[in-house]
Amino acid sequence: MSLTGDMEEYVEVPTVLPAANFDPVADAHALRAAMKGFGTDEQVIIDILCQRSNAQRQAITEAYKKEFGRVEEGSNKKPRQDLIADLKSELGGNFENVIIGLMLPTDEYCAKQLHKAMKGIGTNEDVLVEILCSRPYDEIVKIASAYETMYGNSLESDVQGDTSGPFQRLLVMALQGVRDNYAYDPVKAAEEAQTLYNSGEGQVGTDENAFVEILGHAGQRHAYLIFQEYKKISGKTIEQAMESEMSGEILNGLLAMVKTVHNRPAYFADRLEVAMKGLGTDDDALIRIIVSRCEIDLANIKFEYERIQGRTLLSAVKSEEEAGETSGDYRRALLALIGSA
Repeated sequence: MSLTGDMEEYVEVPTVLPAANFDPVADAHALRAAMKGFGTDEQVIIDILCQRSNAQRQAITEAYKKEFGRVEEGSNKKPRQDLIADLKSELGGNFENVIIGLMLPTDEYCAKQLHKAMKGIGTNEDVLVEILCSRPYDEIVKIASAYETMYGNSLESDVQGDTSGPFQRLLVMALQGVRDNYAYDPVKAAEEAQTLYNSGEGQVGTDENAFVEILGHAGQRHAYLIFQEYKKISGKTIEQAMESEMSGEILNGLLAMVKTVHNRPAYFADRLEVAMKGLGTDDDALIRIIVSRCEIDLANIKFEYERIQGRTLLSAVKSEEEAGETSGDYRRALLALIGSA
């Protein structure tokens, strides 16, 4: 990207594409056969549901209901044969989490993850950051709409109830879509870079609110100009400066915004590495990223993962299996979504 705001847009490449010669009725019958009787043929479930687009999975769900739906006797007639219910009854553990995640429309899946992050005691701020600070506003609007339909509360009100301070302001700004992704002003960017320097490195203590207000409003083109100007003033990148001045969820939220301006797939590649490194695997994060990005840009994320880590994402997940972290049907489902190409 140049100082005039010209920016090279990367082409999003998914790993899961719509299946050719798609027949939802045939798929519904194959899934039913895989689950009825003693035992379950998990490979059939993987071969079908991990190799169909989300829209095709929704069509399979409808076909399954029409083909196998039976009604209870009595006044309150309800379909008994529901694909998701049958999958839940047959599967378990992380394999179930992958498959059921795939069966939900992506906006509903993300809404469910946000609700899970906020319900009960405590809040999983990492999930809020990953979903709300890394996505374009059109995706966030769909997620917020799904959230309200599913849970009866607005996503914004629940976020406000579970967070506070500058971090809350950052998330609310993401939900309100205050960024203009097409506007950029080199003069204003230079002024704002100076303000950020004066609010952090240039003084004792850090004014986190200044970072939230400037970066929360800056669209991608304008933010990039700010980052360039900041490095001229400080000699450090904006990421280096924030990491030396802040900590905790506000740092993570701002870094997510900055990193996705530079390279969104690289941000998710980093998140996948964090989920897998060290003792134990953060299966929730691993599943969430792969399931929610496989029809958007998981091929781009794979490319960035290999560039950054020096090994393929496929080999990383396989090595998790060798360490006993991912195994069996769960592993095969992840590998099918990641793809070998």
